[in-house]
Amino acid sequence: MEEFKRLDRTLVAHGAIIDYYQDTIRVPNGNIVKWDFIGHKGAAAVVPVDEQGRIIMVKQYRNALDRYTLEIPAGGLQSADEPTKDAAARELSEETGYVSEHLELLLSIRTTVAFCNEKIDIYVADQLVPGKQHLDEDEYVQVGAYTVEELTDMIYTGEIQDSKTVSAVLAYKDKYLK
Repeated sequence: MEEFKRLDRTLVAHGAIIDYYQDTIRVPNGNIVKWDFIGHKGAAAVVPVDEQGRIIMVKQYRNALDRYTLEIPAGGLQSADEPTKDAAARELSEETGYVSEHLELLLSIRTTVAFCNEKIDIYVADQLVPGKQHLDEDEYVQVGAYTVEELTDMIYTGEIQDSKTVSAVLAYKDKYLK
């Protein structure tokens, strides 16, 4: 295996969600290059399944895309050592108002491996109990229930492009609906 060696990592900017670094790397031919790196604490997401087998989804505005997106509930970890199952349960309650004592790990994904270390653990929650949303001051979230078929169609027509949601819906369909 060819050898890559990080010689330096310099913090360029510290943000609320991510930290931006510039890394100095020695590549296998001996050249020294600069690579961008985004440090992320990690996140958790949840596929909430109601009694009819529909998936509870959230619609919210995403500044990076300048549009609304339809996604599974998710959010960043409060600290790097927060258990992702706890974060998934928190995000389920905050964004949808539902709570569940039954969360099972479905899969873990790395969202953008070329320049970011973000990892999202995705859980499935069932036996949902309705409650009240607890949104942050800057969150405006609409909640809706969709069949797996509806969501799959939206994935393949390009209406849903969010990687965690695409991965979660297709993995859920493969694992639970065979």
